[in-house]
Order: sequence, then structure tokens, then C-alpha cells
Amino acid sequence: MAVTTPAARLPSMATEADAVVVGAGLAGLVAAAELADAGRHVIVVEQEPEQSLGGQAFWSLGGLFLVDSPEQRRLGVKDSRDLARQDWYGSAQFDRPEDYWPRRWAEAYVDFAAGEKRAWLHAMGHRLFPVVGWAERGDGRADGHGNSVPRFHLTWGTGPGLVEPFERRVRQAVDSGLVELRFRHCVDEVVVSGDAATGVRGRVLEPSAAERGRPSSRAAVRDFEIHAGAVLVTSGGIGGDHELVRRAWPARLGTPPAHMVAGVPAHVDGRMLQITADAGGRVINPDRMWHYVEGLTNWDPVWENHGIRILPGPSSLWLDAPPRHRSRRSARSGSGSARRRTAR
Repeated sequence: MAVTTPAARLPSMATEADAVVVGAGLAGLVAAAELADAGRHVIVVEQEPEQSLGGQAFWSLGGLFLVDSPEQRRLGVKDSRDLARQDWYGSAQFDRPEDYWPRRWAEAYVDFAAGEKRAWLHAMGHRLFPVVGWAERGDGRADGHGNSVPRFHLTWGTGPGLVEPFERRVRQAVDSGLVELRFRHCVDEVVVSGDAATGVRGRVLEPSAAERGRPSSRAAVRDFEIHAGAVLVTSGGIGGDHELVRRAWPARLGTPPAHMVAGVPAHVDGRMLQITADAGGRVINPDRMWHYVEGLTNWDPVWENHGIRILPGPSSLWLDAPPRHRSRRSARSGSGSARRRTAR
């Protein structure tokens, strides 16, 4: 069991911590910042170079789910905790035995979005665009799929503006000695002692000057092992590995597309899902993926096969070329009719 060490006595390359966080995307930054505020010593390991700090949130539009916000009320949008919970249940269904914890998480998150979330972010300097969007628009039924009212709150500065407050908090914790950022640390194993995860093992990769989103070297220079009282895996999804996407493709959507464009760089490879499962972690609902049917090849790509998403109206008419291939397709994520998708 790791014991918190006063910051002044922390070694520069400690092998023990109160917690190790795998992945320095937005979720990892939030976890590290909150743990540091609680006085815990945290080591964050990330396989990519420092210039990729913030992960996929950096590339995002920075949209946030908020309920009954001042922005909504200013626009005359009538929202409530109960309505948001009803919309969430209608989308998620929670119809499997393994959905107990996802349901509990959804309940807690709706409470957070209707409560302290906006004020918590605002206190860190986060700001919102005053117009609320209607992403994932509902299907018109009270208990149906999607948001029945606009809830998509756009961050000023989009993804980078969302990452910045948490990066700032983590770097302040680095300066105080509570957080260590270990870039180019690729985890290969979650260490288990008894029935608890107690650390991680892996390879330190050679330094890389690759720009954000570009492939970085996988050449290893040495091994590493870190022991911790808690292990948090915040490593992202599988959208960069289309074979994994096809393997997890839901049967209800038929045959996976032969061609997909990538909404994320190749390093979003899903490795940690299997590594976590090998350590006894439960990876549930792998077939409930989120992909966009409105995927087009980026004319100015950052990464290979770079796909971008078009934001159309709620009921779009999509025309294939040549014209004989014509169909009406939903602009909603998860539609089974589209032949090209953006894997997220």
C-alpha cells in the first residue's frame, strides 16, 4: 500500500505513488488534478510525447452536457433533472444485467450536470458560448432516443479551451511535487496482488518530436514498473484500430463497413481495454460503440485516413455517387445504413 510522501521528499523518478493514472487525456488530467487537490501523490503515465497532452479532447468541439443552465433559460429552453434523466434512460435503455453501474453513473452525472458542474468549471476559468446546440436530437417520443431539448453547451476555445484549466491544475501540482507526468511510458500490464490492482508495468519508449496526432516511435529503451495504492485507466477507445472496431461491431447493424475513416489518431488503439481485462477488469458492452455516419475524408489530414464529421440538420438527405445509389439516411450516430463511418 502506497503512503503519501511529503512533496519535499519525493524522488524525481519515484516507483511508488498513492495512485497511478494511465493516460494523459482529459479524463486522466481531471483524475490527477482532483487526487492532487486531496493531497495524494500521483504518477501519470502516457505513451505519447508531451505535445499530445490532453488526448482527444484537444481535437473536440468542446461540447458539454448541462441541465437547466443559465444559457438554456436565457434562450427559453425548459429543462430539468427529471427530463434529462428520462432522455438518458431512453437512449441507454439499461437493459442488460451488467448495466447496474452504468445506470448509477448516469444518475450521478445527471445530478452533477444539473448541479455543481457549471459553477465548478466556471471557477477554473472555463467559459461557454451563449448559444446552446441540439446535438443528439431526440426522436420525438417522451421515452425515446436522444435529447428532447438543446443541451450541447460549446466551450469558448473548443477542445483546447476545455483542456486548459485541467492542464493548468496538473502542472501546478507538478510544481508542488504531488504529480509526476511520465510521457513515453507505454503500459503492457496492470499488476495484480491478491484481488487488487497494485501497479503497472511496461516500456519506456524513445523520445519523439512527433507533432500532436502524428505517429510516434514504438522503439523501447527500457522497462519500468510503478506500484500504487490505486490504478486508474483513462486510456481512451478503439477508434484508431478499425480491426478492433469491426470485431466489436454490433450484430444489429449488420456487416461492418469495408471502409471507415478515422476520427482519431492511430494511437487511440484500445490496447488498455484488453490489458485491463487480462488483469480481471470487467469491460462491458463493447458492442455499444459510438460512430458517426457523416464521415468524410479530411482534405488537409493531420493523421492517416483522417475523417471529419459534418454537422447536418436532424433529418438529412444523403445522396451517394453515382446517383443510382440513393437513400434517406439518419444523421444520427449509430445508423446502420451508411457505408462510410467516422470511427471515434
